[in-house]
Amino acid sequence: MPREGLTGSRIRERRSVAGLKQADLARALGISPSYLNLIEHNRRRIGGKLLLDIARVLGVEPSMLTEGAEAALIATLREAAKAANLTAAEVARADELTGRFPGWAEILASGHRRITTLERTVEALSDRLTHDPKLAASVHELLSTAAAIRSTASILAEEKDIEAEWRDRFHSNLNEDSKRLADSSKALVNYFEAGQDEATVANSPQEEVDAFLAHHNYHFKALETGEHSVDDVIARADNLRSSTARALARGMLVRMQADAAKVPMPALDAALEKVGLEPLALAARLDAPVAVVLRRIAASAAFETGLVICDRAGSILLRKSVGQMVMPRFGAACALWPLFSALCQPGQVIRTPLVQLGRGRAHFDCFAVAEVVGETQYNAPPLIEANMLLIANSAPADDGALEVGSTCGVCPKAECPGRREPSILMAGL
Repeated sequence: MPREGLTGSRIRERRSVAGLKQADLARALGISPSYLNLIEHNRRRIGGKLLLDIARVLGVEPSMLTEGAEAALIATLREAAKAANLTAAEVARADELTGRFPGWAEILASGHRRITTLERTVEALSDRLTHDPKLAASVHELLSTAAAIRSTASILAEEKDIEAEWRDRFHSNLNEDSKRLADSSKALVNYFEAGQDEATVANSPQEEVDAFLAHHNYHFKALETGEHSVDDVIARADNLRSSTARALARGMLVRMQADAAKVPMPALDAALEKVGLEPLALAARLDAPVAVVLRRIAASAAFETGLVICDRAGSILLRKSVGQMVMPRFGAACALWPLFSALCQPGQVIRTPLVQLGRGRAHFDCFAVAEVVGETQYNAPPLIEANMLLIANSAPADDGALEVGSTCGVCPKAECPGRREPSILMAGL
């Protein structure tokens, strides 16, 4: 086998050395475990952005996974060219640049990697500082305690004729407040350190549910086959610590179980072989609602897909990321997402190519539809939920694609009609 054909074997070996399970690496990359399995057994060629992402997650240089450093350098240059919206002809000249000017090529590639890392950091910190409820509560606690200490110290310094009993009380308050300040500061530092080490730090019940679903790759085979009940799955979930998180997870699992009953995975696979990845045709063939079909496709390991579900208020109930699609961890998502357009027209299926702006032009095929949930009541507007399926597209055309961001604070799109706040990428901090 040629050396370039052993890239998958090297990936499998490095993953084993790192102690990562195949499902964990696939989840970190935003691809399905089945697709990663094909890569690791050298049944799929790999290069470009996916190769760089695998190297980053495994903590190795890309050249260690390929036949040499030149291939990784070319892949990085092509990624930089695509991010800069260069033409296909210019992207293809990355090989020529690397061959004629290897030093300059390495400088450009290093700069692109550094910019990408910094943009990721800016997006994460901006999202966290703006919307993280735990961080806001911690900062409020620090400021309140510091104000109390300052007030007590001011009284002791300015009032000379304080009785000994009251002076002792003030000193006791200073001791207690300073201890509280030290404990709060230590907790805040530990929180930031945990955030750097863990990809999903659960700071709320919804985040606990997100981490729980991601751990299972959004698919519960034992639940679908009847081997485990919803209560069994909840009882086995160590990462669902709060009662609220368990209640939210129970609602998700009940819906997944109902979806599986309407569209069993073997039936979906058989229908996919007949009509392909066409949600409307699949819904007709399976005699199931389009929203259910979208959710079942997202649960399938046959495709690299993402899924977002929101309620009538626009609050995101489920977020399954895919590829380079950036979904805000806290706060509101981009108002231009087809997910929210579907809320205005329940039952109508929206299909559009999607481009998310940011540290590259991530392309997706997007399907969105809203459905009525719950029981219909007299003189009451129906409760509606919208579903958006995202399918990673590696070689799309930009013509007619809808340009969206992740959230306003880190979106580079100028003069956006849906902007709620200035972007730090354009206006600065």
